[in-house]
Amino acid sequence: MKKVKVKSLAEKYGVSPKVILEELLSEGIELEGAASVIPLDMVTLIEEHLDTVFGVTLIAEEEAPAGVKAVVKVKDKKKLPHGETEKPAAAELHLKTPVIVKHLAEAVGKKPNEVISDLMGLGEFASINQSITEEIAAKLCKKYGFELVIDHREKEHGGHHASEDGEDTAESKFDQDVQENPADMLERPPVVTFLGHVDHGKTSLQDKIRHTKVADGEAGKITQHIGASVIEFKGKKITFIDTPGHEAFTQMRARGANVTDIAILVVSAEDGFMPQTVEALNQIRAANVPIIVAINKIDLPSANPDKIILQMQQNNLSSEDWGGDVGVVRVSAKTGQGIDDLLERILMEAELLELKASSKCKARGTVLESQLEQGQGPTANVLIQKGTLNVGEVVLCGEHYGKVKTMLNAAGERIRSAGPSTPVKLVGLSGVPNAGSKLVVCASEKEARLEAEKRTQSSRNVNLVQVPTQSLEDLFTKMSDSTQNMLNLIIKSDVKGSGEAIIDSLKKIPSEKIKVNTILSGVGAITENDIMLAAASHAIVVGFHVRVNPGVYEIAKKQKVEIRLYSIIYELLEDITDALTGRLAPDKRERELGTATILQIFEVSKGPKVCGCMVEKGTIRVGAKARVFRNKELIYNGEVLSLRRFQDDVKEVKVGLECGIRLDNFVDFMEKDLIEVYDIELQKASL
Repeated sequence: MKKVKVKSLAEKYGVSPKVILEELLSEGIELEGAASVIPLDMVTLIEEHLDTVFGVTLIAEEEAPAGVKAVVKVKDKKKLPHGETEKPAAAELHLKTPVIVKHLAEAVGKKPNEVISDLMGLGEFASINQSITEEIAAKLCKKYGFELVIDHREKEHGGHHASEDGEDTAESKFDQDVQENPADMLERPPVVTFLGHVDHGKTSLQDKIRHTKVADGEAGKITQHIGASVIEFKGKKITFIDTPGHEAFTQMRARGANVTDIAILVVSAEDGFMPQTVEALNQIRAANVPIIVAINKIDLPSANPDKIILQMQQNNLSSEDWGGDVGVVRVSAKTGQGIDDLLERILMEAELLELKASSKCKARGTVLESQLEQGQGPTANVLIQKGTLNVGEVVLCGEHYGKVKTMLNAAGERIRSAGPSTPVKLVGLSGVPNAGSKLVVCASEKEARLEAEKRTQSSRNVNLVQVPTQSLEDLFTKMSDSTQNMLNLIIKSDVKGSGEAIIDSLKKIPSEKIKVNTILSGVGAITENDIMLAAASHAIVVGFHVRVNPGVYEIAKKQKVEIRLYSIIYELLEDITDALTGRLAPDKRERELGTATILQIFEVSKGPKVCGCMVEKGTIRVGAKARVFRNKELIYNGEVLSLRRFQDDVKEVKVGLECGIRLDNFVDFMEKDLIEVYDIELQKASL
């Protein structure tokens, strides 16, 4: 018998070799490629099977890589009364959304470049991996002699679908809750979340409890990431989760509320209820957890706690002082007054809740925050909610997986295992998971990898449906046909939650004539690939708390791509709003304060590196804006965090003096780097 190759079978049935390989694989026959030879003893059996699959009734049935199923059916011929047969009806081409150019080409038996050329004839510009509208696809199929039938993806029942985090929400063993043995259930520490309006003292209150200075290390003295810590009071542990106060971080605060047992609503005794206070209250109610109201800043002369009690009543919160069931504690983050009362109230609420969990089952947890860290790669801050997580175990977090290489507790110390209500930082994941993703322990790395790939593919399908990509030519065509313009952005941030919060805020900017379109949101430094994508999509690159890789600025100049770096979200949103209204550049004037050259880098026992500098011009001030140049290339834009002269912290250092400079969120110093310090004078333009 003559040897039969996969390629010859593909030619016989009029489909691609890939379709044949996948069909055989579904029947348990695994072959490597188009040149593979079919075993002689299986040729007849395989051809009979393919005759059934690719016969007259069923021409092609392909499970495409993106999960798009293409089925071509030919209607039977009918005999006319006089014995003649009518012309065959148009073949039905069944496709599932999104309709990708590559999959459409395979389904109709055309080369992708032919389909792309025909699309251009219809005024549609799309590459091989882009999606096209159903209307355009139907026109194209009609041209090829097919009648397009769209099989829309099931969204609610009867099938798998993907969540916003990219996780497959169909019931599987990864979604099922861990079974806990009642005999193993022990008391666990309560997880407490602080929520409230910006600058009402959420972080400062925790600082007083933890005896730390977290707020001093935040840009603009605002908490911009979710953090977690553990304290011990009267022999019992309490886990605290801090959430950002700025309104842009609504999603992050909501995630904090969703993993909490008890919520502390922090209200300033001076300002009272503010818009974000009400927003935080709604999040707490949605999470259905007990509320404790902490009236902060009672040490101020203008403090009015009674006003807060009245405002609580107006927001359907009945204080115990007025016969209700909501505990109110008067505290001062500055003096420490009422701190013990607050902790006692937390323990009392926890006792009423009877919080218990087993430490003997497989761990389950939630990702609070994730980031890409130099020297460690992708890391995730995770709250363990059930079971015990051990170093060396394989975990799955959303679309990413990995073996836990290192685990750090809230104090930054390495630990081997973590039980219920313990916040930890994990090192060893394959990528940066979305904040809010669930962590599960898998039996093997292979199992975790397969599930992660499945979720990634599912997420890609959803993104293709919801956010079809477009070429630059397509954008120009649509802009010429419409009065609606688009501001394209590529956003890079230090942690994933910040990027999501920025995107969410940009969507809320009111503008009828111009819309904001986020081409890409990623974690880590701005790279050459970001610039090339920005050039292709006519986008601006926005960096939040990130640096620019060496050489990237030169490429950006050549490609005429604008890069903007920020460390305060207020400034970022304000600039984008001004850009949308055409009031950006002329309204801001920079005033140079001074420059310093880095002479030596010092490693310190606590905190980031400090650079020893010589002030060569003007004055260096704490809190001023700062840029770092290396070989005349801008690599960082932030602010001066602290200054030291010998052993003393100082507010400013003048020309001709040496000093130690610490910058906000930047440690990649090198000798001979130039630090330029400046202020910004704002002058609003008149419309």
